[in-house]
Amino acid sequence: MAFESSDAQNNWDCLMEIYKDFSFDAAHRLPNVPDGHKCGRLHGHTFQLRIVVSGLVSEDSGWIMDFADIKARFRPIYDRLDHHFLNEIEGLENPTSEILVQWIWQQLKPVIPQLIRLELKETCTSGCVYDGL
Repeated sequence: MAFESSDAQNNWDCLMEIYKDFSFDAAHRLPNVPDGHKCGRLHGHTFQLRIVVSGLVSEDSGWIMDFADIKARFRPIYDRLDHHFLNEIEGLENPTSEILVQWIWQQLKPVIPQLIRLELKETCTSGCVYDGL
């Protein structure tokens, strides 16, 4: 039996989450680690960032937010981070993943009010999740 569009039950009062993933490369060093710690030396990561927004699905558009709008609103932040030395950015003098994800939240939340979560990975096995609380 073929799927008919009239068979779909759209719930416009349904709260959903969508996400968009980004990748940026940056160098840093952690100044507050013990002497000899490998993270105290200059090194870099290909960071993976997931931006999660929440909202009601618009009956007109059928979406919560245009993915292109998420990309456009993140772009100025991306430009400040990608291929830069994070320690030189104000507020990132000790750029741990935990501090970096909070810094990104502070820049992004005013332009994406529906933002509910950021997930930042500094390696394929290590990262942090920030819900803005």
